Amino acid sequence: QVQLVESGGGLVQAGGSLRVSCAASGRPCNSCAMGWFRQAPGKEREFVAVVSWSGQTTDYADSVKGRFTISRDNAKNTVYLQMNSLKPEDTAAYYCARAFGAAPVRTDLGYGYWGQGTQVTVSS
Repeated sequence: QVQLVESGGGLVQAGGSLRVSCAASGRPCNSCAMGWFRQAPGKEREFVAVVSWSGQTTDYADSVKGRFTISRDNAKNTVYLQMNSLKPEDTAAYYCARAFGAAPVRTDLGYGYWGQGTQVTVSS
């Protein structure tokens, strides 16, 4: 089994910054990509960012490109999402997920394990 636990969410004013983390435990995967997704009330879950095992390959949704940075520390089994210049439309529950394999994919069908989510609220 794999457990993913997000932390670091909260309330922040527009223009502010926040970093959310995702700690993984359980059965390891020494090649799996890790991704962040988000879901706002009344909306479908959407892709935010993904990072390869090595950290050298990243991909971002157009809506967050240039503002968010995904990274990982494999020694700590932790993935991070640094969010800068936050906007009210970034308000959502943020979920981390572990991909089935090495490919840094955008579709949630490519992920087998999910965390419980952490709420990020951006006030205007």
